[in-house]
Amino acid sequence: MPYEWNEDTRGHRIQLKLWPHRSLPRRGFAAFVLGTFILITFPLYPLLGTFVLWGLLPFLLIAVGGIWWALERSYRDADMIEELIIDPDKVHLKRTDPAGKTQEWDCNSYWAKVDMYPTGGPVAHYITMSGKGREVEIGAFLSEDERKALHGELVEALRNAITPEPAQ
Repeated sequence: MPYEWNEDTRGHRIQLKLWPHRSLPRRGFAAFVLGTFILITFPLYPLLGTFVLWGLLPFLLIAVGGIWWALERSYRDADMIEELIIDPDKVHLKRTDPAGKTQEWDCNSYWAKVDMYPTGGPVAHYITMSGKGREVEIGAFLSEDERKALHGELVEALRNAITPEPAQ
């Protein structure tokens, strides 16, 4: 899952970090671009030493450069993180987008509410949190199954924040 829970048992504080899933890690990215470059040069080997090579080479390099640019752009567009902190007094959500701009929301833990909209949202099973007169989305970049699982975990975390389990 592209999210993780961290719990501070002393202060009954729970932290959730969410990030978009990356199906292609950086090493795979480099291997793909290198493999594409190697495969795309195969037709050039018989042309070594001819003027035709110099006519085709710029177009092949532009193609490889375009692939690199598109994959790098995809990485930059998905470079975001959402951090949710739940403690007995307050719920705080901070979203950092790819440009580095942050959006923050907070409210009293008692009044915080988690909703899931199976239809009608920008994505299926859209999750929002509401409180303090405002409703904010959380985890819209997750897959549908991940949002379903996250909804139950968020409801449970809020319930535990309001009525913490006694220490054993």
